[in-house]
This record gives sequence, C-alpha cells and structure tokens, in this order.
Amino acid sequence: MSQTKKQDVREAILAASFRLFSEQGYSDTSIPAIAREAGISTANVYVYFRSKLDIIYTLYEPWLKERLERLDRSLKRIASPERRLERLLVILWRELPRENNGFAKNIMQALSTTGGGDDYSPHLRELFQGRVAGWLADCLSVTEAESDVIAGIVLMAFDGFAMNVHLEHGMAFNASAARLFSRMLITPELVGRPLEVDKL
Repeated sequence: MSQTKKQDVREAILAASFRLFSEQGYSDTSIPAIAREAGISTANVYVYFRSKLDIIYTLYEPWLKERLERLDRSLKRIASPERRLERLLVILWRELPRENNGFAKNIMQALSTTGGGDDYSPHLRELFQGRVAGWLADCLSVTEAESDVIAGIVLMAFDGFAMNVHLEHGMAFNASAARLFSRMLITPELVGRPLEVDKL
C-alpha cells in the first residue's frame, strides 16, 4: 500500500511539473508551485526528486525517446535520401520544437540556468545526437565521424529553434529552408540553382 502511494505522489509531481513547464516554462516554474499543483508540501517534492533539474530530466527523457521513435518510423517510409533528410530537418527544426507548447525549450532553459555542476549529465544529448547521426549517415555519403559532427551542428540548431518558439518575431523553419539545407548536404554543387518547393 505504501509503495502504491509513493508511486502516486511521484506521478502527481511529474504530471504537475509537465503542466507547469508546458504552460509557463522551466525558468518561471518553482518547486513550491509544483508542490501546490501536485497538492503536496514543498518538502515532499524533495523526497522524490533532488532538484527541479532532476524533475525536468525525468520528464524529458521519455518525452524525447517517444518522439525519436516516431521520427524513426516516419523516416523509414521515405525512400529518397534527399526527401528523408528534408523530413528529418523539418521535424527537428520545426515540428519537435513546437510540440506541447514548446516543451523542448525547457531543457535548454534548465541547462542555461545550472552552474554546470554535478547535476548535469550528457546522457540525453549523446542519445539524441547518436540517433540523428545514424539518420544522417543513411542520407549522406559521409563517414561515421563526419555524420556525428553534422549531427552535433543539427542539434545546436535544434536548441536554437526550441528557444525561438515563443519569440514574437522568431525565425520559423519551413519547407524551402529544408530543401536548401538538404541540397547543400547531399549535392552541394546544386546550391546555386533555383529551388522547387513543394509541401512536406
């Protein structure tokens, strides 16, 4: 009975945190606000989680993995390497940053407000970068090391687009940009030629 109650409290904390992070962002969400939303005391939050960063990591990893699996299934249905790369870029730089009211921006806010101490782990970035590198290697004529470098750059752009989601005059990534970047990576000699843009 006690174990069930503990699990219920932990899930209530995570559900409250997800709602608040999605609505107002990591930076504007406090542990006392999470406790109020979950219907528990602030001290009780710390029984289950070391910090707000611990909570965001706990939420973000399954959220990200689910979307990477969905992306993998989507990419497997596209035969053309160029179209597959375009789709990858559109999902990473437009669709994923917008999901759940820009939930991905929370991890960037969290990392930018930490002191870089012991709570930081590169695990999620390595997981994300490894998946992206694999997809890029399937689309491009590059070595494994080169695809990893390109994946790192793609993820830095992802971070920027995620932070950009709620800016009033923020840059939006579109099909034309996806076509251009895809062409640059797959057939760089075609970059100066006019783009034929169709809807992705």
